[in-house]
Amino acid sequence: MSTSYSLREIVSRLGGDVLGQDDILISRVASLANAQAGQISFLTDSKYRSVLSTTKASAVILTPDNRDVTVLPRILTDNPYAYFAKVSDLLNPALQYVAGVAETATIAPSAKVPASCTIMANAVIGANVILGEQVVIHPGCVIGDDVEIGAHSVLHANVTIYHHCFIGERCNIFSGSVIGGDGFGYAPEQGRWVKIPQVGRVIIENDVDIGANTTIDRGAIDDTIIQQGCKIDNLVQIGHNCRIGAHSVIAGCVGIAGSAVLGNHCRIGGAAMILGHLEIADGVTVSPGSMITRSLTKADTYTALMPFQRHEEWLRTAAGIRRLGELAERVKQLEKQLSAMQAPVPQGEK
Repeated sequence: MSTSYSLREIVSRLGGDVLGQDDILISRVASLANAQAGQISFLTDSKYRSVLSTTKASAVILTPDNRDVTVLPRILTDNPYAYFAKVSDLLNPALQYVAGVAETATIAPSAKVPASCTIMANAVIGANVILGEQVVIHPGCVIGDDVEIGAHSVLHANVTIYHHCFIGERCNIFSGSVIGGDGFGYAPEQGRWVKIPQVGRVIIENDVDIGANTTIDRGAIDDTIIQQGCKIDNLVQIGHNCRIGAHSVIAGCVGIAGSAVLGNHCRIGGAAMILGHLEIADGVTVSPGSMITRSLTKADTYTALMPFQRHEEWLRTAAGIRRLGELAERVKQLEKQLSAMQAPVPQGEK
């Protein structure tokens, strides 16, 4: 259940300035279009200003530049979107877990599990596992031997952490994720594939969120590393030996092949693909659905996709693309012929 705070109490906790009635009670956050009395919303994009004029919200969060666009009580802050997130967190306190171990959980005698941890039904914790204070393990999780998980991290239902992996503090790993499965490594020999042992680990640093059914492969030799503050969405595949830079965000259904290195503060759009052994500079944004086939050495936004068409039109477009090499060669020949025709005739040959 959410609680209520006045605007005055909110800014005392989160900062910002109040304009208008500061004792208005706020119990929920909502969008401008759907907000009702007792709820607060925000505006960052001027195209929604018309919605602001009709909203039923009791208060809104604005930038100082927009202070006069409404007469509603308002909180002024430089980043309304982030402030909105903090208000939502304030109004919706995190679930408080009861420390203890469920009867059906299985914990190896050599594992170190502080009394402040919560271990739920049917969880399995292997030998020599080390858990930090107030770690929460939801039902059905499996934690392999020699895993270490830092304080205040939460594993939601049916997460699997393979042996020797390291999870930092305050991480959230959502249901169905698999951390530390074998990387996809095989060597060809006489028409067959020889499996390459995957002897590295996965290291996940502090304050990382990993979405449902995401898989992060262990390194073949070196470790796969997810640096601090990364936010990874659902159904993402990260191959062996990858390194994801600090505070990068990766949207759903992204695939990153082995040994790719992403810089800090990168933004990877949904369903994008990054080939293996590439290096992506700090601050790069990759548009949704893009295929990145070479290293990106400069911070910028990169897009590699074709707009959709009706299927019959797309077939004609694809046929044209296949002929581009031939057409380019014909244009080159025509340019040569044109250049020869335009060349001046030597004086003695007139």
